[in-house]
Amino acid sequence: QVQLQESGGGSVQAGGSLRLSCAASGYTFSRKCVGWFRQAPGKEREGVAVVYMTSIYYGDSVKGRFTISQDNAKNTVYLQMNGLKPEDTAMYYCAADPPPCVTDGDIRPGLFHTWGQGTQVTVSS
Repeated sequence: QVQLQESGGGSVQAGGSLRLSCAASGYTFSRKCVGWFRQAPGKEREGVAVVYMTSIYYGDSVKGRFTISQDNAKNTVYLQMNGLKPEDTAMYYCAADPPPCVTDGDIRPGLFHTWGQGTQVTVSS
């Protein structure tokens, strides 16, 4: 059974840091696009970051603050989030699929079909 499991969410104050993990079971991240997305209440799901082999893409709102990385031995992808802001508050999801990873440079949720259940991140001011 394919499962993506996110962990590492929580509540922090503005300026703080969190590291999210996405571990796969029954599924390999090898040669797959693996992305992080987020969705705040009342808003559309937004692409945060994607990694595919040596290629990495970030959403404009997180560039310079978030870092995506991949540990192939552990079949796990991480999202290091620094300088968190209240507007980063959302449910964060990981997702994976074979390429393409982006369309016209945009990280689009519609390109991904294997999703985790999400982990909540709350940033207070």
